Amino acid sequence: YNPYAGNGREEENPRAIGDFLPGEEIDFHDMTKIEDYGEFFRLLPPETRVILSGGDGTLNRFINDTSGLDIPQDIYYYAPGSGNDFLRDLGRKPEDGPFPIGEYLRALPVVTVNGKQYRFLNGIGYGIDGYCCEVGDALRGKSDKPDKPVNYTAIAIKGLLFHFHPANAEVTVDGKTKRYRRVWLAPTMNGRFYGGGMMVTPDQHRGNAEGKVSVCVMHGSGKIKTLAVFPSIFKGGHVKHTEMVEILTGHDIEVRFDRPRALQIDGETIPEVRAYRAAVSTREC
Repeated sequence: YNPYAGNGREEENPRAIGDFLPGEEIDFHDMTKIEDYGEFFRLLPPETRVILSGGDGTLNRFINDTSGLDIPQDIYYYAPGSGNDFLRDLGRKPEDGPFPIGEYLRALPVVTVNGKQYRFLNGIGYGIDGYCCEVGDALRGKSDKPDKPVNYTAIAIKGLLFHFHPANAEVTVDGKTKRYRRVWLAPTMNGRFYGGGMMVTPDQHRGNAEGKVSVCVMHGSGKIKTLAVFPSIFKGGHVKHTEMVEILTGHDIEVRFDRPRALQIDGETIPEVRAYRAAVSTREC
């Protein structure tokens, strides 16, 4: 389990797993204290079921810390976290209990940022979405109540009106480049949801037969119109505004801004990023 998931309440949440597994012997491990996952899994009997407990950030940390490992045990997921976009994308709820996720961890797309590679499960936010994560992290760091939920919607509204300034961008999909002015966001998605329920790419499905990811470019509009359209992203309605929203799909997507902006990968923030490249992996693990 990740003790920092669920706004810091995850020390208690894993205990609820026992309600779904009556009579089972359960051992609890703080994932932030596991220094060598290879050794961790080698010491477990192959028939052991391993349950990850946390939110989207927990999953992101796990898939990157275990990249390249051959894990013989079955991996399950229990989601009492605060975001749960992965769970939402699969049409599940926390009260459904732990379920196997091995099929969703194979051949994950990889994003390259500042020369470093990361696997991602849900998506990459770049623009106002990355800005919201950056500001949220700062507020949480300054708060005397770090477990208090951050209001990302309020951050987005204030950012759109006052603090965030759009950038010009080049978006290259499978070798074809398009240029956009006043880009508010340009996320690349493996699933449909990010940001705690935003359906940014309604037609993107993880594990699709073509093995593609989608980039959503919101561009060209002023502050007032962007603010008016932005709430519709929670139901995927923003895509109807084709004059300011375009979705492109492909196997290899590169986004370049003309000025640095914060980026987030499954909720984990990276500041001062000028470009990222997301590519579909052909590996099975």
